[in-house]
Amino acid sequence: MTLAPYACDPVHSRGRQFAEPQAPTRTVFQRDRDRIVHSTAFRRLVYKTQVFLNHEGDLFRTRLTHSLEVAQLGRSVARSLGLNEDLVEAIALAHDLGHTPFGHAGQDALNDCMREHGGFEHNIQSLRVVDFLEESYPQFNGINLSFETREGILKHCSYEHARLLEAREPCGVGRRFLDGTQPSLEAQLCNLADEIAYNAHDIDDGVRSGLITMAQLHEVALFDDFQFQVISDFPELVKLQNQRRLLFETIRRMLSAQVYDLIAVSQAALAVAMPQSPDDIRQMPPLLAFGSDMRRRSGQLKQFLFRNLYRHSQVMQKTVLAKQVVRELFDAYLASPLELPANFGIAFEPAEGHKIQTTPPERLVADYIAGMTDRFAAREHERLTGRRLLG
Repeated sequence: MTLAPYACDPVHSRGRQFAEPQAPTRTVFQRDRDRIVHSTAFRRLVYKTQVFLNHEGDLFRTRLTHSLEVAQLGRSVARSLGLNEDLVEAIALAHDLGHTPFGHAGQDALNDCMREHGGFEHNIQSLRVVDFLEESYPQFNGINLSFETREGILKHCSYEHARLLEAREPCGVGRRFLDGTQPSLEAQLCNLADEIAYNAHDIDDGVRSGLITMAQLHEVALFDDFQFQVISDFPELVKLQNQRRLLFETIRRMLSAQVYDLIAVSQAALAVAMPQSPDDIRQMPPLLAFGSDMRRRSGQLKQFLFRNLYRHSQVMQKTVLAKQVVRELFDAYLASPLELPANFGIAFEPAEGHKIQTTPPERLVADYIAGMTDRFAAREHERLTGRRLLG
């Protein structure tokens, strides 16, 4: 496929933090994707929650299946816009590597624990995983991804964190948050594909769980309009035994409409702006977007899910317990550091030929907890406290 002039070309990548020879059969971004897929943090995503905790059912989305869905959606849109599909896939597969166990409940609890020690945010942690915490290579910490992939992983960043990143890596991935510039279109696309994916699969998981009903979804125009179309085309799907097919077909059409809207609106914006390089893109306002009507209806769907699923009493009950598990794990490891695995978080310094400690104990504990799966965190909590809060 021919790349558009505004797409990220691997031949012109800004490179890696540690120089490496070019791979003979793969581009820079293909190599990034492969390193992500083979990382320990990526494998752990299969046992990290999306909305429902890992032990609550085998068919609910996990961080892994979510990341795969984001990658699929992203590649489809990238192909239509002339963007680099491999870079989109790499960013999508890595964007949640820093998520804690128990989803946003775990992140909120860990951020509270780290409030006096720099805080905790999963986008920053995802970058920390690929830059430092993975231990795959003898020459460096992390997996040494390209600038463009790392730029896309860092979706959000506070000004304070951006200053710290800039101090460690001048003109690096934190710079745009200080200058107010944009990331590549591939990174912008992954943000939107993330939104499309979780809106759709959270409807599916919410209905499957019984926490939201098809009847409730009538109040969501983006869903209800397509459900009406599906029933008009397939009247037999109104029968109770066909409700899963009705739900799947409605979500499928809803997904397609959002993708086609994103492509059409973005193509129009690109035709007006006429960027000639990825650096042009970084100096322009965001160019990938939904149309105003789709943005409004997508926002309505998000509000519905927030009220009826994310804040459902059953979800909130588990959220309270999950936060307690994370807080008590944090306190337990700080009180007894020997409970951490030997050599955890010890940085390898090839120039000196030995290992030295570079991480404060609070950050070390946060790194360890953030890397846990749901079930491992629950087991560790039970081992350290003698109490079982989560199944």
